Amino acid sequence: MLAIFRLRRASSLNLIRLMVIVAALLFAWWALVFITNVPHFILPAPQRVFVTLWELRSLLFSHFLVTLLEIVGGLMLGVILGFLFAINMQLFRLVRLWLLPVLLFSQAVPVFALAPILVLWLGYGMFSKVVMAAIIIFFPVLMTCFDGLRNTPTGYLDLAKTMNVKPWQMVWRIRFPAALPVIASGLRMAVVVAPIGAIIGEWVGSGAGLGYYMLHSNARMQVAEMFAALLVLACLSISLYYLADWLLKKWIPWGQG
Repeated sequence: MLAIFRLRRASSLNLIRLMVIVAALLFAWWALVFITNVPHFILPAPQRVFVTLWELRSLLFSHFLVTLLEIVGGLMLGVILGFLFAINMQLFRLVRLWLLPVLLFSQAVPVFALAPILVLWLGYGMFSKVVMAAIIIFFPVLMTCFDGLRNTPTGYLDLAKTMNVKPWQMVWRIRFPAALPVIASGLRMAVVVAPIGAIIGEWVGSGAGLGYYMLHSNARMQVAEMFAALLVLACLSISLYYLADWLLKKWIPWGQG
């Protein structure tokens, strides 16, 4: 009960801290526009953006749903693949020796450069954006999971060996639970960077989504609309992070510090 109370208190403090930071940033934004008197087609005032956001709420919501589905799909695909590859690398030495250099070499190719190729191969639909988001989170999830699996305390492993635990049981029952705090850090990172893959995919080629709407608003010099979409995207990313953080702290209360 005490741990749950402390977790809820920490969550409340984080929410209050976030609200204070957002209010300070909005005030700084308003003050910058007011003091410099910058034209609205370069930097619109916050109130202008909020009015535009309210007027276009139905349109922005439809684009928001598309981007949300792309991000969630990319997270699910990237996390599943990252876990599977990490577990196989831990179980099989041959896989680790041959696969790890290939994965490291793949990171030398800028992920952004893959977006036009994925759109060409997979089309302008949602699937290419899901794959793009999955690719951008795959390596962080893989490496944090693999590092967590191979850095299990030796005391746990020695005890399991005395009980003649099989290799796959060693991974599933010993290494994986011990690695969960490290894996949780990788998942938090994945939630933060997944929107980048989806938005880049929408910029390259799409028919819907917040990135698509921002690109077309920019082309028509509708700066307030572009900032409204950016604000929705920022709120989406922050909400996903705090949701993931809350779930991870609830499911993995140990190792939170």
